[in-house]
Amino acid sequence: MVSAERLLAFAAMSFLLIVIPGPSVLFVIGRALAQGRRAALTTVVGNTVGAYALVVAVALGVGSIVERSVLVFTVLKLAGAAYLVYLGAKAWRHRGSLQAAITGDEAAQGGLRTLWEGFAVGVANPKTIVFFAAVLPQFVDRSQGHVVVQMLLLGLVFNIIAVASDSLWALVAATGRNWFARSPRRLSLVGGVGGLTMIGLGVTVAATGRKD
Repeated sequence: MVSAERLLAFAAMSFLLIVIPGPSVLFVIGRALAQGRRAALTTVVGNTVGAYALVVAVALGVGSIVERSVLVFTVLKLAGAAYLVYLGAKAWRHRGSLQAAITGDEAAQGGLRTLWEGFAVGVANPKTIVFFAAVLPQFVDRSQGHVVVQMLLLGLVFNIIAVASDSLWALVAATGRNWFARSPRRLSLVGGVGGLTMIGLGVTVAATGRKD
C-alpha cells in the first residue's frame, strides 16, 4: 500500500493545487452568487464525483490516453469550456428572476440538475485531468502491488481536501450573496456577475493550452 511519506507528500501537493482557484472553485463561487448556498454545496458534491471519476479513469488506464492524445484532451477541454459558457449565459439571462430562487419558487431545479452540472465541470476540468494523469501515478509504489487500489486511495485524499476547500469557498460566497439578496436590484447584479464569471471561466479554460 501507499507509504505514509508518499501519502503526505501527495496530500501536500494536492493542497497546493486545490487552494489556487481553478475551474471547479470559480464555478462553485459563480453558483453561490447566482443561486445560493444549497446550489453551491450541491455543485461541490457534483465536482467531487466528477473528479473522482477521473481518478477511476486514471487507475484503469484511460487517463493516460487523455494525457498522451492532444486531440482527446482538446475535445474534452473545449466541451467543458462550451458548457461553462452556456451555463454562464443562462445565469446572465435569468439574473432578474433570482428572487424566486431565494423564496423557494425554483427549488425543484436545484437537485439532480445542479449535481449533474457540477459533475460535468469536475470531470472536464483540464487542471485536474493533467494532475491525475501526470502526477498521481508518480506517487504509486508499484513494488508494493495493488496499483489500482493505491491510485484510488490517493484520489480519495485529493477529493477530501477538495471538498473541504470548495465547501469553504461556497459558504463564503453564499454569505456575501445574502447581503445582495436584500435588494432585488443588487440581487440582479450579483446574478449577472455570477453568469459573467462562468462565461469568463469558460473562455479561460478554452484558451488554456498544453506544453506539447
